[in-house]
Amino acid sequence: MTDFEFDPTRPKWEQIADALRARIADGTYPPRHLISEVQLETEFGVARVTVRKATAALREEGLIVTTPGMGSFVADEERPDTPSQ
Repeated sequence: MTDFEFDPTRPKWEQIADALRARIADGTYPPRHLISEVQLETEFGVARVTVRKATAALREEGLIVTTPGMGSFVADEERPDTPSQ
């Protein structure tokens, strides 16, 4: 468990999503890094459903991708659906 303190005026899942966004932005979680729901659940002291709401938000933003049977990973910086030139 970290020293993370939740702001009581905001949903916990939003705050977890913000923390994960920051980790992706600063390189703590590089492209293809596995996002472990179990680890986040333990780290933040929240229920799995709270972690899943946070990861769903990041998935919608294109920051992470989820592969059934494998897990969720930080998206590559170059999106596969964007032509590269």
